[in-house]
Amino acid sequence: MGRCSIWSVVDLDTPLTTLLGARAAGLLADGLDLRLVGDLLGHLPRRYHERGELTDLADLVVGETVTVQARVERIERRPMRDRRRSMLKVTVTDGRQSLPLTFFNQTWRERDLRPGTTALFAGKVDEYRGRWQLTNPEVQLLETDADGDDAGQGFANALVPIYPAAAKVPSWTLARCVRLALDSLDPLDDPLPGRLRAQHRLPALADAFRLVHQPASRAEAARGRKRLTWDEALVLQVALARRRREVQAQATTARVAGPDGLLAAFDAALPFPLTAGQREVGAAIAADMARPVPMHRLLQGEVGSGKTVVALRAMLAVVDAGGQAVLLAPTETLAAQHHRSLREMLGDLARPGELGGDPRATGVVLVTGSMGARARREALASLASAAAGLVVGTHALLHEDVVFADLGLIIVDEQHRFGVEQRDALRARGRRPPHLLVMTATPIPRTVAMTVFGDLEVSELTELPAGRAPVSTYVVPAAVRSWTDRMWGRIRDEVAAGRQAYVVCPRIGGEGADDDDPAAAADLADGADARGAHPAATVVEVLPRLAEGELAGLRVESLHGRLAPARRETVMNDFAAGKTDVLVATTVIEVGVNVPNATVMVVLDADRFGVSQLHQLRGRVGRGTAAGWCLLYTAVDEETPAWQRLGAVAATRDGAQLSRLDLEQRREGDVLGAAQSGGRRSLRLLALLRDEDLIRQARVEAVRIVEEDPELTAHPALRRLLDAMLDDTSAAFLEKG
Repeated sequence: MGRCSIWSVVDLDTPLTTLLGARAAGLLADGLDLRLVGDLLGHLPRRYHERGELTDLADLVVGETVTVQARVERIERRPMRDRRRSMLKVTVTDGRQSLPLTFFNQTWRERDLRPGTTALFAGKVDEYRGRWQLTNPEVQLLETDADGDDAGQGFANALVPIYPAAAKVPSWTLARCVRLALDSLDPLDDPLPGRLRAQHRLPALADAFRLVHQPASRAEAARGRKRLTWDEALVLQVALARRRREVQAQATTARVAGPDGLLAAFDAALPFPLTAGQREVGAAIAADMARPVPMHRLLQGEVGSGKTVVALRAMLAVVDAGGQAVLLAPTETLAAQHHRSLREMLGDLARPGELGGDPRATGVVLVTGSMGARARREALASLASAAAGLVVGTHALLHEDVVFADLGLIIVDEQHRFGVEQRDALRARGRRPPHLLVMTATPIPRTVAMTVFGDLEVSELTELPAGRAPVSTYVVPAAVRSWTDRMWGRIRDEVAAGRQAYVVCPRIGGEGADDDDPAAAADLADGADARGAHPAATVVEVLPRLAEGELAGLRVESLHGRLAPARRETVMNDFAAGKTDVLVATTVIEVGVNVPNATVMVVLDADRFGVSQLHQLRGRVGRGTAAGWCLLYTAVDEETPAWQRLGAVAATRDGAQLSRLDLEQRREGDVLGAAQSGGRRSLRLLALLRDEDLIRQARVEAVRIVEEDPELTAHPALRRLLDAMLDDTSAAFLEKG
């Protein structure tokens, strides 16, 4: 890629073809998906090198395209086999390690790459005879640039920006193009109000771009990045504030439980007292639903904190008020478990028209994709006629033929398993906007909730019901045979005492897909830094091995998402009834499964799971009065990050602390969602834990802006930035409520 050339004065929406010409712009578009001047200026340096500061060559990764700053240690010309061609072998160093560079038919580089010369080298890291190397890398001398210009022209400042680059677009070419863009940039309308910039001491947008791309010091670069981070945070919070306002402007039907209705009868029959947290959250939900505007509330709580009881009480209040309530579950296994649990908790109150049923009883209907045609027709008829006040289902509830008599409340369990369009399809079934309660058993750090669920009121359950047994968690190293033997011995001991166990595998195995669902696959990827060391344990392989070996003589059964729905239901019912001693399963048991007699869980290849997922899995044991055990079996070394992650899970049952650790270890995009694709600018700078204070400040500013100017009429630049960063597709992850 040659020298960039400027054609005219530009703004952020100017095509790069105007600035650079068709060929250069084409390389940027094809290699880095940069098409507008705003895209180019938003393509920020990955890091900065000070002149003379050498790259740590130990950090290189095979297969990555890198730019390194290194010093030439030695150079050697070698003839090739045909004798007419030759190659240069150049060895560069960071002072501790060396890296070989191979140049084919570029003997002219001998003039420039003399020992002692420091330069930038860009190329793809490959491996040759067990050593990393760069083949035919691009070279940028720091004394003069590739076109012979003075160093002050190509790299004007003390810091050298290193950009995410492509094979045909090295970092210094991007730096040249950015320089041209900045030199020709028109004055910009700033999306941040002047009052806000002054209060928080933020530079103007054009100045921020210059500080980030051409800093004289690291402090300048940090100042520019802080300003651009503010842009991202404010856009998010403005989008959420506008959504909250839209929800508050809607009208719906207030739902208030009667004094002698289903809710009162249920409360009177409860065999245990509600926790203080359950009473407090229940009161907040009741107050929300008593208003003529839709409730939008997130209920998060520790595993086993009693969210299902809170959800059921809200559903009964809606039925008391003449409406219907839906509990939406991500899998058929979880939906069937919820359906069974609700009927058991309600008893006679779930048997309308039956002998011995309560006169106030309402129908509890299950709707799943595997239902037969007749059963489906009967279920849908009960929804349309209001015979079923409580409905539990999966994505099957989203079909157009599902009609409700009066949908008053939607409860979404494990919200992260559902897309926005799916949830909205169900909301559209109501005659008026229904109330919404979103539940998650994975505690969310407050800043994440503020950012991703900022349009929802947040309630938390942290207190476990009385009588719950503690769960002890231990990491079991595969290399210590005695520990492994004791692990299987623990299962035998528990079964001998009349209790049951789970063995969890990361994969199903056999023919077909490896994972039960995309969410499980994503969670596996989060924790899989040891993948490839050995094949993952699979249900198909582990079940016969245990039945014939370590657990011979016990009643062992398997459960996973590839089983037919009827078979899954039978397996789960048998386990719940105590007909099975050990359930070998995948993550289909992660949420919602409630078997109080199960007291021990072994997680095989636990290093392949994320922190939050392990915490969820652990919540399946210790749900009764007997002590629970969770044994995390792993073959990774004790010095690896994966072992440290398992140790953290073993060390605490504080879900909020573990979720914070999970967020620290995961890419930011995993938390914010992949739905940002499609917008030409995405969230690059905002780090939810690092930027907690900034996010809080942005939330306050966003509320003020939207209250004064909901359509952003007086803030056209902010409105354009909102549209650019969060188009309909990329804003979808905000639509949790």
